[in-house]
Amino acid sequence: MSKIRGMRRYGFLASSIGVTCAAGLALVPGVLAGAAAAAAPAAPATTAGAAPATGPVTGPAAVPGSTQSLPLAPRAAGRTRGRAVGAALEQGLRRADVRHFSLVGVVWDNPATELHGSVQIRTRSAATGTWSDWQDVDTHNTDHGADPGTAERTGGHIRGATAPLWVGDSDGVDLRVRADTGDRTDDTAAEPPVPLPSGLRLELVDPGDTPGEDGPQTDQPRTGDLSEAATAASAANSGLAPLGATEIPALDRADTERELLDLRGDELTDAQRAEPHIGARPRIVTRRGWGADESLRSPGFVYTKKAKAAFVHHTATGNNYRCSQTPSVIRSIYRYHVKSMGWRDIGYNFLVDKCGTVYEGRAGGVAKAVLGAHTMGFNSNSVGIAVIGTYSRSKPSSAAVKAVARLAAWKLGLYGMNPRGKTYLKSGGGNLYGKGKNVHLNVISGHRDGFATDCPGRKLYAKLGTIRSTAARYQGR
Repeated sequence: MSKIRGMRRYGFLASSIGVTCAAGLALVPGVLAGAAAAAAPAAPATTAGAAPATGPVTGPAAVPGSTQSLPLAPRAAGRTRGRAVGAALEQGLRRADVRHFSLVGVVWDNPATELHGSVQIRTRSAATGTWSDWQDVDTHNTDHGADPGTAERTGGHIRGATAPLWVGDSDGVDLRVRADTGDRTDDTAAEPPVPLPSGLRLELVDPGDTPGEDGPQTDQPRTGDLSEAATAASAANSGLAPLGATEIPALDRADTERELLDLRGDELTDAQRAEPHIGARPRIVTRRGWGADESLRSPGFVYTKKAKAAFVHHTATGNNYRCSQTPSVIRSIYRYHVKSMGWRDIGYNFLVDKCGTVYEGRAGGVAKAVLGAHTMGFNSNSVGIAVIGTYSRSKPSSAAVKAVARLAAWKLGLYGMNPRGKTYLKSGGGNLYGKGKNVHLNVISGHRDGFATDCPGRKLYAKLGTIRSTAARYQGR
């Protein structure tokens, strides 16, 4: 194991990871801006060739994309599971005159209300004009989101929602939402059905056309068209990549150890300095690389103290996407989380596609402890890693599993965490653990370990043991 005492070869952003900002400021822009300014470290040194992160780089920065929000209407009474269904228990719409969209979801007024029933959709391909088969939309999405009591959760913008579903370029939609009426045929004995939530709306998301079907362009950083918000998001990775970069390059093990010393050297013990346990930093496509419209999110960044654990998720968006489409899928999820669900930013800290490419999620800096909205009750001091796709019945690719392990080995290694170990996290409140309870969790856990949910899907959850052992090996343990 290489020794790194006293090494300072690269000018990485020093001591910025430990910056703490109260989670309660998440949706208070004026307070948040002040808090972010107060928490900002001194101007960092930059790597060779990196543009200094001082001042906004202005210019045109419009990113295409849109959301069509369509109210649902009661559908004619029918029968399901052998029982009569009244119009109030089934809603939907059929439209063949909508603008192009690629991702769908259903939202409703109260985020605390669950949708007890089914959501099915079919869409018309814009390329061929043919209608798809009916597809199920995952209705259990209340397990994601900001912790109870935080400003992001209580700011009055949050809506209940299904998971988003990627359907590809479409121009027609047919939707039906049915309340769960139970399996019994004896109406007198059956429990009354739970009504559908109020304010049901279908969200049709167009991700826009940039950076394009060929994926992110990573040859040269582009700074001439950065808005102020885009400049801030890029500058949060200062020292790791030049301002405006579309990717943060991979490092080998030795250079990652030197980076660790520059990032957290003052907090390392002599033993950690002599033999650091950290995996080599993987290549990470930045928000700039996947084409994030930084004007959508709330301003500023919110940090927690550290990253003691990683929660693995699946996005439940389906597996019918090409890896070249991943930037479009992420832009769609981002827009759905912010514009449709009312979150301050995309919920996950990182996303991984089925080809094993790692993408930056919530803004604030990939090496910093950014507060996400991925595991309700356990967002503080944790990182959310989402594999793009649905893995309840389908196995995740080996490339995705390996990428999650590499990412966890690096990110958790920045905070001295053993991927095969256990840690305590204090619950912020959820359906498994009450607020304030200290919970003993695996350092690499699945979403379902902190909240009663199917996420990250049975097939991906079964890979967590492999991810833990592989990540530990990458750390040299």
